[in-house]
Amino acid sequence: MKEIYKLSFLICVFLLTFSVNGQSKNSYELKIESFLNNLTKDEFSGTILVAHNDKILDKRAYGFANIEYQVKNNVDTKFNIASITKMFTAVATLQLYEQGKLELNVPIGKYLPNYPNKTIKESVTIHQLLTHTSGTNNNFPEGNSLKYKKVSDFADFFVNDTLLFKPGIEYSYSGSGFVVLGLIIEKVSGKSYYEYVDEHIFKPANMTNTVALEVDSIVKNKASGYTSTFGESKTLRKNEYYLMKTMPAGFHYSTLEDLFNFSKALRHYQLLNKKTTELMFKPKVKGYNTHLGYGIDVDNRYNQTILGHSGGWYGIHTELMDFMDDDYTIVILSNIDDGGKKGASIVADFFKELIADKK
Repeated sequence: MKEIYKLSFLICVFLLTFSVNGQSKNSYELKIESFLNNLTKDEFSGTILVAHNDKILDKRAYGFANIEYQVKNNVDTKFNIASITKMFTAVATLQLYEQGKLELNVPIGKYLPNYPNKTIKESVTIHQLLTHTSGTNNNFPEGNSLKYKKVSDFADFFVNDTLLFKPGIEYSYSGSGFVVLGLIIEKVSGKSYYEYVDEHIFKPANMTNTVALEVDSIVKNKASGYTSTFGESKTLRKNEYYLMKTMPAGFHYSTLEDLFNFSKALRHYQLLNKKTTELMFKPKVKGYNTHLGYGIDVDNRYNQTILGHSGGWYGIHTELMDFMDDDYTIVILSNIDDGGKKGASIVADFFKELIADKK
């Protein structure tokens, strides 16, 4: 009888231990599920993907892709991802570096000998363009002008601007610099920027729904953008006036799973070899909030490194975040901008607080 009681006691201890450990193991998932269940379309418009150990745990869609016609967002809706595009441009640049076709620390004139701005041509390096330390500005045309078709069309808008500071001495976010990187990619590869990233990034990463669009394109299952002027206005307005064609600095359209596939391909050395990937991820400079590698944010402010990039523009707020210690990937795509206190911001903050102990 004593042996039976002893056995029963050991079984109870085992079951209790298993239950506690199971609860601990899944505590993130339980909290995430509760958060997603309670998030409303009034709080967030867009889509969210949660993955752990490269397996998708959940995908959700909230709000409307088109408010006027009450068309709901779906988990496979295409969203404008704004500056997340810079990660594609950085990878493309580093692929050519890896192949020995360009150097990172020589003036760009080596690859663009006819670049009209002599000062930039002779003093700015690819390293500086990739780290926003080139001194080039963030100047782009306002309005959805249909005349911008090629990368060179965008470059013509700012090519004669003066440098903000001597290259390499400080950080200043520069979309213009990534357009110049696009010109270099075209010159060195012999392909258009759009052809290159499609062939060498999107196809190998299985990003079948990531596309470069003209402003007036008609595309199925695409979210329209609505701006609150970054939280300043209570009345939403369509963001079409502020949009431009996709370029090396921003504005591809993509989906949750495509960006998740990009994250996996990048982290598992399918786009760059291990040495070059580590070079991309290594912090180079301190930005406004995070450190930066090459075309990627390296956020070390919390209890683990978060790698990725955000995209923000009128009617756009997107986030790609890889929590490197706990192996979580979070993708957030929204078609409404915010001022940091609602929308995609509260969603991103929830995951940072839960997984990285953001205070």
